[in-house]
Amino acid sequence: MTNQNWFEMPDVRRRTFANAVWIPLRAMNSIREEGKSGHEGYISEFLGVGSIAVPINHKKDAEKLGWDDVGIRLSHSGCVENEEYTPAHIYKDFHETFIGEHFVLEQRGNRKEHSEWHLSQDFAITLGLKREGDIWVRIDEGYIEVAKLSRKENGSPFLLEVRASHLKDYLCARGMALYLVSYRDRIIVAENRDLVSWNSNPISETNKMDRWEGRVSEIHEGGMPFGGSIAVINIVRTDVDPEEDVPAFGLPTDGSTISDSWTNKFKGKKLFRIEGQLWRKEWIEPATSSPIVRDDEETPTVFFITDAEGKRESRESLVHGGRWLWFRPEVIMALAHRRGGSLSWYTRDTGSVGCSPDYTVHFGINSLGLLNVYAKDIGLLPEWQQRIWAGYNVGPDGKVSKELLASQIYVEPADTQAPEALLEVALKQLMEISAVKLGFSVLKKHDSFSEVLEQTHRFRAIDKAGLCSLAKDIARLTADSIDAASIQTIVKPPKGEKWGSLKSLENLIAKKVSPENARSMLSSLVGAYELRLGDAHLPGNDFDDAFDLVGIDRSLPFVHQGYQLLDSCVISIFKIVKVFKAWDKI
Repeated sequence: MTNQNWFEMPDVRRRTFANAVWIPLRAMNSIREEGKSGHEGYISEFLGVGSIAVPINHKKDAEKLGWDDVGIRLSHSGCVENEEYTPAHIYKDFHETFIGEHFVLEQRGNRKEHSEWHLSQDFAITLGLKREGDIWVRIDEGYIEVAKLSRKENGSPFLLEVRASHLKDYLCARGMALYLVSYRDRIIVAENRDLVSWNSNPISETNKMDRWEGRVSEIHEGGMPFGGSIAVINIVRTDVDPEEDVPAFGLPTDGSTISDSWTNKFKGKKLFRIEGQLWRKEWIEPATSSPIVRDDEETPTVFFITDAEGKRESRESLVHGGRWLWFRPEVIMALAHRRGGSLSWYTRDTGSVGCSPDYTVHFGINSLGLLNVYAKDIGLLPEWQQRIWAGYNVGPDGKVSKELLASQIYVEPADTQAPEALLEVALKQLMEISAVKLGFSVLKKHDSFSEVLEQTHRFRAIDKAGLCSLAKDIARLTADSIDAASIQTIVKPPKGEKWGSLKSLENLIAKKVSPENARSMLSSLVGAYELRLGDAHLPGNDFDDAFDLVGIDRSLPFVHQGYQLLDSCVISIFKIVKVFKAWDKI
């Protein structure tokens, strides 16, 4: 709604960029533009922002500068003045009382090429930012966005923002503050001035760092001042001979020119241009500490339950003494499925997990399906990673994982293997050996094979729906990938009978082993295929039968049921591989 408040901008004047999550370093943003300029119904809102970083001890000097000095009027370039070169990123005020720095540089284009904006190299490198298109992410912090550039449809930039927390950390390390100047205007062209009731024209309000002005201008339709005119002077040279091969002429004189002049009065419907303008100067102060750039020690804000009484401790005490923490299994999904996350296996119930390539921790799974991690390993993680772990922390329950203890205390890792680590091996062996023995692979490798394989682990099974979802992905890697058409060139179904993919593979195997043995080998894969639908789509007895085919103990925690599902299917695949290895001998 456009009324007097819209022009006076109380909403904007109450807010400051210093309290925002994202801070604009530079902006040339046409927030809104409707209609044709100078014509009734035209409405526009524009925001411009410029900024320089200033040494803390020169803040008063910088406050003498305004929009014309720091705004968006000029592009940036290195220059030579008084035989001294000044790099493009350096800002020198007119009196050279201080030296500031631009965090965004505008590289001028031309009529065909739009300008480009560049984020400070030092800012990006020091904070460890990687540019991906027009986004800068911090790879050591879970690829969090730290800076972003917005563009118009034609590709020209209009806004570059940075995350306040990282900017203030950087400013703290540099001993600087960011001096930010902005200009905002709101304009409407109307047939009358009833939208405002200002008692003077123009009207203004000024304080130390802000200046607001409102004005109403009478215009002709098209934008020219109402009742105004324009003087036109036309001067013609008379001393140039067009017959000469190389015409030349000197400076004009009264005898070499003819001039004429006239005045044009502006015409058109009377309209009113109503405008509110706000010039603002403000400071983005540095943070009180710099844990990112300067590696300052922070007061801990993340705490973990460490004993049966619910005592909570931070990294300050976690890094001392030998003990373990307990976590819900959902933490694996929160960590491993993030960009940069990973999950790998050491034994059946131990492995390594992390949400960033440079930080992984050794975990174990206990009898209740909870995760155990050595407390010191958690205490040494960056605080942002600790926050993720803390969201899944629970009190001690079910004792510490036996296999984790075997590795970390007795230095005798369990001689077991996780089915997750063997699934890819089994599938690749089946593809390769069947291709050798049959001339084609019984499994077709689809485009999402690697992605599905990476997500096929027991921690998907945190509830019944998750267990069925895990079964669905196992079915995608097995039953849904079987090349039934090629198999049926060797074993053809009887006339009028249709075989699915698993039945086709079963009958192929039955050419070398007994039908009962072939059926038994594929029972786990059949069970997984049935479970993929979930109990909502299967009658009760069929759902129970699917669990029995796989050999799942439904009294166990879901994570252990997920293990049994995977283990049973991996064993089935290896049994099929064994048949193909002996294909020519059977």
